[in-house]
Amino acid sequence: MNSELAKIEGSTLALSPLITKALKKKPTKPLGERKKAVRRQELMVLLGNTCVVASGMSVALPSVSLGQLTSKDDIYQLSTEESSWFASINSMACPFGGLIVGYLMDHFGRKKTMLLTNVVGVIGSALLATAPYQTSRDALFIQMLIGRFVSGLMMGAALSPIGSYAAEISLPLMRGRLILGSSIAIATGILLMYVLGFLIRDQFQLVCLISAIYQFIAFCCVLPMPESPSWLMQKGLVEKARKSLKYFRGLSENDKTTYDEFEKELAMIKKNSDQSREAAESESLLQAIRSPEVHKPLIMMMGFFFFQQFSGIVIVIVFAAQVATSAGVSADPMLVAIFVGVARITTTFFMGTIFERWGRRPAGMLSATGMTVAMFLLAANGWWPVIGEYLPLLPIICIVLHIVFSVLGMLTLPFLMISEVFPQRVRGSANGFTLFVGLAFSFSVVKVYPSVEALIGTPNSFAGFALISLLGLVFIIFFVPETKGRTLLEIENYFRTGRRVTNAQVARRDSQIAMEVAAGVYSSQYELDEVIKRLSKLHEDCEANENDDLA
Repeated sequence: MNSELAKIEGSTLALSPLITKALKKKPTKPLGERKKAVRRQELMVLLGNTCVVASGMSVALPSVSLGQLTSKDDIYQLSTEESSWFASINSMACPFGGLIVGYLMDHFGRKKTMLLTNVVGVIGSALLATAPYQTSRDALFIQMLIGRFVSGLMMGAALSPIGSYAAEISLPLMRGRLILGSSIAIATGILLMYVLGFLIRDQFQLVCLISAIYQFIAFCCVLPMPESPSWLMQKGLVEKARKSLKYFRGLSENDKTTYDEFEKELAMIKKNSDQSREAAESESLLQAIRSPEVHKPLIMMMGFFFFQQFSGIVIVIVFAAQVATSAGVSADPMLVAIFVGVARITTTFFMGTIFERWGRRPAGMLSATGMTVAMFLLAANGWWPVIGEYLPLLPIICIVLHIVFSVLGMLTLPFLMISEVFPQRVRGSANGFTLFVGLAFSFSVVKVYPSVEALIGTPNSFAGFALISLLGLVFIIFFVPETKGRTLLEIENYFRTGRRVTNAQVARRDSQIAMEVAAGVYSSQYELDEVIKRLSKLHEDCEANENDDLA
């Protein structure tokens, strides 16, 4: 057996000398996983996610404002049709933001795209805050729609830059936790808006002004962020890429020491960037889509976003107060909305640990199962009101559990995996296009839900969401691969060849790597990419030889 393949699939006896050596020597972490580097990565991702917090606030705005906007005693006086447009038009704009952001990320970089996104968000919130100064009611409503549309562009553009940024500045061990920062940021924004709605009731203009001020603060937070070293290298800015990578690996800019691990990682980034640049120059997304490592994850992610949006998650978030009332909750609907927000953000904080311990697929399957049960119970409560007489808290429990289970997978996994499954050469464009489709689904469900609920009734609507969640479970079982512990190269290779890296292989490899690092044999996490390339070729050669023997 080839010695490199033996490293991955070797027996315990092959590992024992390394284990013995490791017991005498304390393992050394890679540069990117040491305390100073991790703090820098987390801080920059935190600053970048301030814009994502603003997008969460925009998502939840209808839930806290529709009561005032539809009141006959206020200047807005939106009709049912107008209020549905107010709630959904930002979801109509989101896909265009998601589509444009891919171009912006590839041509202007992650940082400049985040800055521009914040500028758009300030404009959207300012338009909403100043709408009451219009002299006619029609002009007021049109400006509100324009403001929501512009805010929707911001929402659609907010997720991809920081997701790609987090994936590109971190090593595989940190990647999942950093990318999940976006889910925490959205949950934080939604909770902030629910709290504002609870504390500042019937003050739509003030809430929008606070949102505009916050978005300006988010703009300022992005200014000190270094650009992604991968993007800089892809543009041929080698020295700037070196400076950026130094920062994210916890090294001083003036440190002239040569670190073998750092130089190998920089060389690997340059090699991958050169390949990506050459591929990007020779093919567009439409041309690249013919490659299986592009169109397979693209189709999978579009399917994942379909089940995410049509499983009722977005309805519970956007119409939290209204759903609580429709479900028969007797408590203050804004208080219920806050419970939903707290449940979501609390669960999200544990998602990094859950995804890394359980894996993506088990978490997703549990999520879809729990959402199915919660929605069926809500539907049953509506079909047979006697249930509510014996269990008056059932609707609140089901709504909160639906959000908790959604965060375990269906809500968070698509946004996590979108930064993992696409090759670097099309990551920006593919992310943007996938978000375009996913957010188009979001617009459809938010716009249509009020009419569907009026047509078939609230309990049947909940039952429909339960059925879609159940189909989502089937989709995850058969079509979503496990990405936990896999490098971006392994994930790309899976979609290209169809060969899965099993959990057992990952465990054996991680044990081997840990022993080699402890023994001083393995110096850089990025060397793993080269090993995997050779191993993939070895597997192909082995299979070819087996086929020749059979023939």
